[in-house]
Parts: sequence; structure tokens; C-alpha cells
Amino acid sequence: MVKEKTPKDTKEKDESKAEDKPSVSWFKLYTYATVLDWIALFVGAICAAGSGAALPLLSVIMGDVISSLNSSTGEALMKHIGSSALYFVYLAIGVFVTTYIYMALYKSVGGKLAYIIRHNYLVGVLKQEMAWSDAYGAGQVATCITTNTDLVQDGISEKVALIVQDLATFISGFVIAFVKNWKLTLVTMCIVPIIVTIVAVLNIFMVKYSTASLDEYANAGTLAEESISSIRTLIAFNQKNKVLMKYQDILKKAEVFGLKKAISMGIALGCIFCTIYLGYALAFWFGGRLISWGEADGGNIVSVFMAILIGTFSLANIAPNFQAILLARGAAYKLFEAIDRDPVIDSSSDIGLKPSSVIGDIEFRNINFRYPTRMDVPIFDDYSLKVDAGTTVALVGMSGSGKSTTIQLLERFYDPIKGQVLIDGIDTKELNLKWLRRQLGLVSQEPVLFSGTIFTNVAAGLIGTPLEFVDVEKQKEAIIKACKMANAHDFITALPKKYDTDVGEKGFLLSGGQKQRVAIARAIVKDPKILLLDEATSALDSKSEHVVQEALDRAAKGRTTIVIAHRLATIKNADKIVVMDRGAIVEMGNHHELMQLDGGVYRKLVDIQNVKQAQIGQVSEKDQLQAGYIDADDLEMRDAVVEGDNGEISVVRIPTKKSTAFAKLTRTKSVYDKTPTEEHKKLSTAYLIRRVFSLNKTEWKQLIFGVIGACGQGCIFPCFAIIFSGMLQAFYNPDPDGRTSDINYWAGMFVVIAVCMGIANVFQSTGFGCSAEILTARLRFMSLESMLRQEIGWFDRDENSTGILTSRLSKEPQDIQGLSGITLGTILQTIFNLGLSCIISLIYGWKLALVVIACIPIIMTAGYISIAIIYKNNEQNQSSYAKSAEMACEATNALRTVAALTKEKAVSDEYARQLLTPLRAGYKNAYFSTIAFAAAQSINFLVNALAFWYGGKLVSTNEYNMKQMFTVFMAVVVGASNASRVFAFSPDMTKAKESAEKLFDSLERKPLIDSEESAPGKRINHIEGNIEFENVHFNYPTRPHAKVLQGLNLQIKPGQYVALVGPSGCGKSTTIGLVERFYDILSGSVKIDGVDVREYNLPSLRDHIALVGQEPNLYDMTIRENILFGSKSFDNPPTQAQIEQAAKDANIHDFIMSLPQGYETSLGGKGASLSGGQKQRIAIARALVRNPKILLLDEASSALDAESEAVVQAALDSAAKGRTTISIAHPDRIYVFQDGVILEEGTHNELMNASGLYAEMASQQVLDKSK
Repeated sequence: MVKEKTPKDTKEKDESKAEDKPSVSWFKLYTYATVLDWIALFVGAICAAGSGAALPLLSVIMGDVISSLNSSTGEALMKHIGSSALYFVYLAIGVFVTTYIYMALYKSVGGKLAYIIRHNYLVGVLKQEMAWSDAYGAGQVATCITTNTDLVQDGISEKVALIVQDLATFISGFVIAFVKNWKLTLVTMCIVPIIVTIVAVLNIFMVKYSTASLDEYANAGTLAEESISSIRTLIAFNQKNKVLMKYQDILKKAEVFGLKKAISMGIALGCIFCTIYLGYALAFWFGGRLISWGEADGGNIVSVFMAILIGTFSLANIAPNFQAILLARGAAYKLFEAIDRDPVIDSSSDIGLKPSSVIGDIEFRNINFRYPTRMDVPIFDDYSLKVDAGTTVALVGMSGSGKSTTIQLLERFYDPIKGQVLIDGIDTKELNLKWLRRQLGLVSQEPVLFSGTIFTNVAAGLIGTPLEFVDVEKQKEAIIKACKMANAHDFITALPKKYDTDVGEKGFLLSGGQKQRVAIARAIVKDPKILLLDEATSALDSKSEHVVQEALDRAAKGRTTIVIAHRLATIKNADKIVVMDRGAIVEMGNHHELMQLDGGVYRKLVDIQNVKQAQIGQVSEKDQLQAGYIDADDLEMRDAVVEGDNGEISVVRIPTKKSTAFAKLTRTKSVYDKTPTEEHKKLSTAYLIRRVFSLNKTEWKQLIFGVIGACGQGCIFPCFAIIFSGMLQAFYNPDPDGRTSDINYWAGMFVVIAVCMGIANVFQSTGFGCSAEILTARLRFMSLESMLRQEIGWFDRDENSTGILTSRLSKEPQDIQGLSGITLGTILQTIFNLGLSCIISLIYGWKLALVVIACIPIIMTAGYISIAIIYKNNEQNQSSYAKSAEMACEATNALRTVAALTKEKAVSDEYARQLLTPLRAGYKNAYFSTIAFAAAQSINFLVNALAFWYGGKLVSTNEYNMKQMFTVFMAVVVGASNASRVFAFSPDMTKAKESAEKLFDSLERKPLIDSEESAPGKRINHIEGNIEFENVHFNYPTRPHAKVLQGLNLQIKPGQYVALVGPSGCGKSTTIGLVERFYDILSGSVKIDGVDVREYNLPSLRDHIALVGQEPNLYDMTIRENILFGSKSFDNPPTQAQIEQAAKDANIHDFIMSLPQGYETSLGGKGASLSGGQKQRIAIARALVRNPKILLLDEASSALDAESEAVVQAALDSAAKGRTTISIAHPDRIYVFQDGVILEEGTHNELMNASGLYAEMASQQVLDKSK
């Protein structure tokens, strides 16, 4: 049953990625815009154009002022200048109104469209067939739903309006220039085709590299999600560094594409600005010729020049905003790929037959099947099976024989290559998919619950039934009935909130057994005609299993039931038992008939299990989620303890689980609602920028280039003011020869500035762009590294769920670019610009300079207010987006469960509901905070009015000449106007500040339990394996009022084989978790070899411990790499022979070798390409290759068929010789746990004779008592 991603050559993939993954068109980003949206966007565009067109009108006013300065004096001059100043005031009012309208409209429409895209993306993911979803990790979903959607929203909101504004400025500037002097304008326009060509080429490279970079970050997100969701396995095997190395390798690939993108942008911007300033040189030179020819005067030339200056500057300003659109187009590809893709099996389609009734006849007719991603591995070849209506058919056989595939084909998760799956004689392909799945009640081996209450989880089974929309009380009646049938009602009603108890992420507040019973209730609440039970009782303790099995037997009456079971006692009464091997049926009949077949496969399996029960009295309760894990079920202590003398490994295995969570919930009211959280510190922007620089210090060369470029650009404009005023004075030089000479000189100065500006732009954009890309990758790495070093209790917090952390990994480092890269370059450029401008203006004319410099704080204050308002709003919205991303990630992590419940619409509707909070806040932000932004843009015109009025007054009184006035004006007023562009980055800076505070707070957090290699503590090369619990009291950090262990005393001698048994919730898993030191105890001590575990260096200690959980965590690596995950050392990894021996001991080697690529077969995300039994055996091999002294087995063979279980158990027994082993098999001595204390102890025979709890549990495990 293995599926494998088709391997690709990495280098070839990297080089061709952009071509394989083109971006979407710009109009595609507005796919969901309605007529009203387009009207709003159109009105916004008109207003943006109006706002943009206002700026070039300055050139007209300035030209008139220059002409009047040379033709008027005294009162006439002041009257003319006063009129010109009033025009500035009118423009300020117009700019304020139009800026407010376009920003408000584009922000609100952009927010709405991003809301729809987010929602439809999740809908698109949920409707895809499993083959597509198997290759599309939940981490990619989290990355796309945060980073990609943020980039899209950024690219369809105010950045578009700013581009329209700049284009309008450009166009109106050239229109004015044409009207004033068409010859000069035509000559100057030669630069436009050059700039357009540069932008077009830039577009190609930006899309190419942006898409490739985002793809690699999505892959990194998948790995991070896998690692965080399996944090206990990661920590137990000391493999954090291995995962981080792989994560860093992926980030390096993304970084390479990011660097290429930054370099492309830098070179393009350098060429653009150099071209613009060369155009200025040409304009002034040719303008001088026109003056000499008598075809223009100085004022006319200045009007044309200023119009072109403002127009071309605006064209250059398009680049940063255009980059946002390019990024949005690249980011949207992944989103629309899922949204637009027509699935092969469409769960959202309404097409298909919907019979009015179901009889329940099932037939698999001549089925040929291979998993789509592993077409080289046949699963079924001409497979046929009939299941009569109302009968119970059990499927048994080795792991990977095709049992679960049978159910998956019936659920139509996949379609056969050939043949038919029929229900009541109708091919399932002809049936409506939702209707089909609503006739099936599926309970899988690994139960999946969703965040919410027990009531809402069970009620999910009512989707598509008449009870879906009835009164809550009627629903509750059906839910209570189903929970009673599933033996869940009693434990639910014992909780303080009963059915309204919140189960937490993935149901982590319930034990495995409790989760399984809730899942069973969810499956049967809709009274399905067909029941599909894939190891439905595997997670239950013996007593619960007995009761639930009786309930399932009752529920199966009148229904067609297909049961998959490794524990043959659960299918003894089936009407038909089908024995499968390698995709074929080898035996078929009822229990009695198959037992008559001497040498039969089924008879052999029964004999194995009965011998096993007689020898070990095994209690197979599969309740614990993972050995020692608090993960939902870890919060429990499930079984009892069985000891024995063997040898070297200490193995702990835990089978049942009522859940400590149960204890926690029963002993405290609304504890879950009061889970403590950690508030992040508020940090100043200056501190955050310094911190960002400190993290970027290894890129000092790039930063120096960036700083030089920013400094150069900042200094160029004040120098430009001097050259401009010099050129202006040259225009009015009465001596023709002197005028020509002066004009040539100042034109040459413009050429010098052009070259400097081009070089400065390349330096700034490339330097800061490259350092920002490296910083982003570094922060992603540091962030994951920080997360993985935290103690397990940190991950139990509500705010640190897998979805939220994966989302933060993607979003926060990306946001922090708002404090680096283009933004930081613009800030530094502004500082140098204003600083030098003020100095030059004070030198040339201190009176006018003081007046206009006094206006700069007003401009800055308006900008600051806009940042403050946006910051506050974003702070409120971030938690809402994180919560919704968590929910989306949870759903995509459980796609099969969502599909089986036909819960896709319910999930997407709830996601849409959660998105409404930030959407409404975004509307408020659009209509209120925009006021400050509009004020910041319009104030520049008022400052211009004041400068012209006061400057004209000084000239009219002969205190200043025209050169002084325009040097000060150009340096300070126009310089400050350009500097105000920094506020266009206010949304980026706002997001960056919020994300930086959270990220740096996480980086600085010190774990309560240090599991770093460098941590203090005793380092050991060898241990004996003696384990001792002395008066241990313990409760989980997130549930301080729920006592779990209450004075536990237990000693396990070196070499003993100890089993933990007992009812769910008794403390078994907790015991294992404390051996691994996942948590610290409240009082008492846990000792290994007489030393408190708190005194050891944890990695050193864990090197001698191996853990096999009930639900194995595998990774998107090859089989070989997954087994090597258990190795102790990077320097001396196990040899291939040792890997193969571990696989043989785990009875998985033959299966691996049957695969075309053997040990190099890739498993897919979370080992999705393996069956449950195959995954478990690889997990066992991973533990055995470690050759540990202490072995912890939490239902290590629970997912195996009887034959494999016997072989693997024998291997484990052999491995246990000379080691300390905690398990439930072949114990020398048994300790029976209940409620955190030892209830019974003795050998198997002693406890059976005592007729206590152990005897009751063991008696329910015997398959055939008559035998």
C-alpha cells in the first residue's frame, strides 16, 4: 500500500521551477470582484488619478512664479505669488479628499477579495481527491493561507491605487509638458521606451524568481508542520538538529531565488533612475538651445522640466508598488491552482444519482488498482468481493494486504484503474459523492476529532441527515443515544461541562480510548446503512472494548458492515471472514468454517493469538496516543505495569487510556478556558530595527552596499537642488555665450548625478534586498529552532498549536522585511535626504529654511499617526487570522475524516465565519485610519504654499535672489515631499513591528526544560537501566488543578521486563513521559541509575532511550532516512546492514525490498503512503536501530496483524534481553495502575487467581475460550 512521490532531479527542478509554475494574470487576482466592487475600484482609480494629477500642476504654478520673479517686483510680485499660494491650498483640499476616497475603497475591496480568496482556497483544497491531497502537505496550506494570501491582499489593495496615482502623475506631467513646449517634451520622452522595456524585462524575472522562492518556502512549511505536530517523537530521538539541517537546506534554495530576485530588482532600478536623470540632462541642455533660439523662456522650460521631473519620478516610484503586484501574482498561483483545479473525484459536485433508499449490497468486481503516486506498485489485480446486505464481513490479513484500500475505494477516496465498486448494483462513480459518503459510517484506526465541544464533534455525523438542521434538543437526543451505544456517555457526563466540554486541538484533552468512542458515536449517530470499521476498537482498553464491541455488534444488525481487525476476537462473530494477502483473497468463510481448515491462514492467525494470550495474558488496550505523550491522551495514565528480568533496554509500553485529561477535566471547572498564555513584550521600533541589523550583521558587505546606496540617493537630491537653481540662474543669464557655457556645465552635472543615481540604486536595492532575503530565511530557521527547543508543556498551550506555529513561521519572518529591504533603504535615504537638505538650505537662505524646516514635524506627525492607527488595527486582526489559519490547518491535516463526514462545507463555512472578524476590522481601518494618511499627503501642498508665499516676499524685498529661493525650496520642500513617501510603507512597517515583537520574544524565551546538546547536566556513555519513581506527584502545566500522579512509587530493576496495564486514565502514559522527562514533576523524584533525571544532560540521557508510540510519526523522507531517524550520531550513523537488520527484526524488510526503490522509497507527508501496520513496523525498526538501554513501547504492535504482531513481539522480546523493558508483554511482574496509584501487583497467575481488575481485563482478550 505504499505510495511514493515521483523522485525528481533536484537541480533540474530548481532551474526549471519558474517555467513549471507560472504566475497568474493581474486580472485573475480580481476574479471574485462583483460589479459593485469594480465600480468602487473604478471610482477609487479615478480619485487616485485625480490625486496623482494634482502634483504635476505644481510645475505650472512654479513656472508662472519664475516668470513673475523675473518680470515683476514689489506689490505686483506679491499679488501674483499670493494667488499662486492659494492654488496650492486648493490642491491640498483636492488631494486630501481624493486620497481618502481611493485608499478607503481599495483597502476595503482588497480586504473583501482577500477574504473570498482565503475562503475559496480552503474550499478548493477540501474538494480535491486524496491523490492530490496526499502530495500537498498541511504545512503548504498553512503557508499559502497566511503568507500567500497576505501577499495577494497587498497586491490588490492600496498598492494598486498608488500605482494608478503614480501613472496619473506621469501622464499628466507629460501632458502639461506637451502643452508648455512640445519640442522639449518630445526630446525628453525618448527615455520612456527605455524605462518601459526595463520594467517589462524586470517583470519576467520577478515573476520567475518569486514563484520559485514561494514554492520552496511552501516545502519548508510542510517540513515544519510535520516536525511540530510530532514534537514528542522529534525530542525523544534527539533529532531536532537533523530536521533543522533539512529545513535549512530547503531555505537555502528559497534564498537563492530570493537573491536573484533582489539582484534583478536592483539592476533594473539602477538603470531606470540613471535613464531618468540622463533625461533631465538632455532636457536642460536642449531647453537652453530653445532659449537661445527664442522659442522658450526660463519659466516655460522650468514648467516642462518640473512636469517631466515629477512624472518620471512617479514612474520610478511605481517599482516598489509594482513589486507587490508581481509578488501577488506569483503567490496567487498556488492559491488558484487549488481553487481552479477540477478534481478527478469532486466532493463538491452535485452531479450523480441519489437513490431514495439503500439496501446495502456491496460488490468489488474485477478491481485493478494502484495508488496514483505509485503506479509501479500493484495493490489489486482482478480483485473481487461481494458483501450481502445486512451481513458483517471481516477483512483480516497482513499489514499492507489491501484491507484499508478496500474501504478507501468504497468511500471513493480513490477510483480503481479497472473494474467497478458497486452499491446495490450501481457503480459508485455514478452516485453523487456526498450522498454516497453519507450512507457510510466510517471509524478509522487513528480517530480524528476537531477543535470544539464533544457535542459538535458527534453532531458532525449528522451532516446531510434530516437531523442536521433540527432543534438542538432533538439533535442531543440522537447524540446521547449514539454515545451510550459507543460506551462514551458515562465518561462524558462525568465531565463538568458534559457534552459542552471542549476537546482541544485534535481532541488532545481526551484520551485515545475516549477519542475513539466519540468517533464511533459520530459514525453511528446518523444510523448509516453501511458501517466501515477500520480497527474501530483498537484504542480501547479491554473492558471498554468488550462493551463497545457488543454495541457495534448491535449496531451492525440490519446494516452492511465491513470490519478490519488485527485482534481476531473482535470479528469472531462475523458472517463472513475474508483473509487477504498481497491484494488477493486467499480464504473466505465464517469463523467456524475457517477453523476447520487444517494449515489454513486464518487458523494459524487464531492459534498465534490464543497462544499469545495464554502465555502473557496480554492486555491490548490501545488507548494511549503516544508513549509518554501528553498529546491529548498523554494527559492520561492508562495501564498498569508488568515487570520482568531480561537485560539491557528499558522499554516502556502503554496500552489503555481513560486520559489524564479526563482526570483534569473532572477535577476543575472550565480549566481549558483558563489555559495560561504568555504575553509578548512591547518593543520600540528603533530597538527592533537595531535588532534586525544585529541579526543581519554577517551580511555586512551587502548592508554596507545598501547603506552607501541609500546615503548616496539621499544626498543626490539636495545636490540636485543646487544644480537645478544653478541651471535656473543660467537660463536668465543675459550674456548668450555665458548662458550657453553655464547651461552646458550644469547639464554635465546632471550627467554626473545620473551615473551616481544609477550606481546608488543598484547598491541600495541589491544590498538591502539581498540582506533582507537572507534575513528572512535566517529568521525562519531561528524561529523553528527556537520552537523546537521549547519544553513539551509549551506546545500544550492553546496559542502554540501546530497550525498557529506553522502560520507564524511563514508570516513573521516575511513581515519583518518591512523593517529591512526596500523599506529600510527608503528610511535611510529619507534621513540623509532631509539632513543634507536642511544643511544646504540653512547655508543658502536661513530665514526661508527655518520656516519650511518648521513644517517638517507636521508632515512627520501626520505620518506617525497613520502608522499608529494601522498598527493598532493590525494587532487586533493578527490573532483572528492566526486562529482561522489554525482551523484550516487542522482540517487539512484530517482530510480523510473531513471527506468521510462530508464536512467540507461545514469546515469552509466556519473558516469564513472566523475570517469575518479581521474583515470587519479591516473595513474600520480602511475608513478611519486613512484620514491620517490622506492628511499626510495633502499637507505637502500647504507647505508648498507657505514656502512660495514667504520666499516670494523675501525676493520682493530683495533679501533673496531667485537662486537662493529655489535652492531652499527644492532642497527642503520638494525633498520633504519625496521623503514623505516613506509613509506609503506604513502598513509594511506596522505588520513588521507586530511580527518582530512576537518573533524576538519567542527567540528570547528560555525553555523550562533544556534539551539542547549544550545544556548543563551529567553526560553519560552507558546506563544500566534502573528506573525508580519515589513518591511522585504530578499534574500537567496547562492544567495545574488536575492531579495526575499522587504519590507514585515504583522500581524497575536493570534488565526487568515491565508492563503497564490498567484502565484508561490511570497514569501509564504519564509515567512514560516522565521517564523521557517531557515534563518535570511537582514533588518526589524520577531516577535512572539512582540519579534524578533532572540532573542529566537530556540529549545524553535520551540517547539511551527509544520510544515507539501507538500512532507512529513518520516523515516525508525515504524509508532509509526514517529508520536512520533513530540513530544516535551524525558522525557514525548505522550501516546499511544494521538498518536492514533492524527492519528484519521489525518484520518490514521483505516488504521494503518488494518496492521498486527499496529503502530509497519516499513515504510522502507523515508517511501517508504506508498502511498503519507498515508505519508501525518502520517506527519499531527506527527504535531498534538505536540499540537503546531503555525501550518504551506504547502499543508498539497494536497496528499489526496477528502474524506480524507475533513476529515483531518475538523480536522485541529478543531485543529486551539484557535490557530494562517496560511493556505489556511477557512480564515477570505486573503492576496494575488506577487513578495514578498502584492498585494490584503480582505475576500473571497471581493476579488471575485474585480475580481483580487485571483478571477482568485479561479474560476479555481470549479469542476462543473453547479452544
